Amino acid sequence: MTDREFVPVRIAVLTVSDTRTPADDRSGDTLVERLEAAGHLLAARAIVKDDVEAIIAEVRPWIESPEVDVVISTGGTGLTGRDVTVEAMKSLFEKEIEGFAVAFHMISWAKIGTSTIQSRACAGVAGGTYLFALPGSPGACRDGWDALLAPQLDYRHKPCNFVEIMPRLEEHRRRKLG
Repeated sequence: MTDREFVPVRIAVLTVSDTRTPADDRSGDTLVERLEAAGHLLAARAIVKDDVEAIIAEVRPWIESPEVDVVISTGGTGLTGRDVTVEAMKSLFEKEIEGFAVAFHMISWAKIGTSTIQSRACAGVAGGTYLFALPGSPGACRDGWDALLAPQLDYRHKPCNFVEIMPRLEEHRRRKLG
């Protein structure tokens, strides 16, 4: 382990679906259960339809809020005509975290083989906020959280993690003085 103390982050969970409700949102429930069990804080939670503008309208205020450090979405990362989460999220990215998709596919490959190519899981940064888009199944949410997000959102994780660089995500916006 490490000599660092755990630092909880504030996470918003977004379910993107035309059919899910709070009563049957198993993927959103999976993410909330895991992030809270890890010691993080649920900053917000919502369900929106598979619509680019609706997704952006929900996520943009979270990016702008000092009360949200991370947004994790579930759903809408497939190949059908209604799957538009990736398009919405990527339109908000200032920087894409390409390695997230690669690592997610490696983990998924071990579980579902070639079917992983039907996922367009992605991640990026916008306004100093991390954005992660996971597929809409509880299994994919478990895999993404357990193997990637839990360690990377834990300040104690070495050799490096997302939490330790959070204060520097916005350094390009700071004016140089002198």
